[in-house]
Amino acid sequence: MQEKHLYEYAVIRVVPRVEREEFLNVGIILFCKKAKFIKVLCSMNEAKLQLFSADLDLEQLHLNLQAFEKVAHGEKSGGPIGQFDIPSRFRWLTALRSSAIQTSRPHPGLCDDLEKTTQRLFEEMVL
Repeated sequence: MQEKHLYEYAVIRVVPRVEREEFLNVGIILFCKKAKFIKVLCSMNEAKLQLFSADLDLEQLHLNLQAFEKVAHGEKSGGPIGQFDIPSRFRWLTALRSSAIQTSRPHPGLCDDLEKTTQRLFEEMVL
C-alpha cells in the first residue's frame, strides 16, 4: 500500500483592485513537508483580467507571478526568501497581504501522488 501524503495547498489569486476585493484564480501552490515538495502552477487569462481592470499592467503582473514561482521553487533569483527552507517559503507565500497577488487560506488534504494532485487542483480551481 502506497503511503498517503499530507499536503497543504492555496489558490493564487490576482486582485486587480484591492479595495473591491474581487479576484481571479491564476494558480495553485501545493506543499508537503514530509516529502519536501513544493510546486506552483500558474496561468493568466489576460482577457478575463482586463475585464476586472482595463488599466492592469499585465506585463508587471506576469513578472510578479514569475517571482512568486522563483521563491516557491527556491531559485537563487528568488532573493533571500527563496533561500528559506520549503515550509518557510510556503508560509511566506501564503501570508496575508494586500497586494495584487494574494493567496487563499491554506487547505489540507491527503493524496497518493503530489504531482497529479497539484495538476488536478490547478485544473479545478484555475482552468
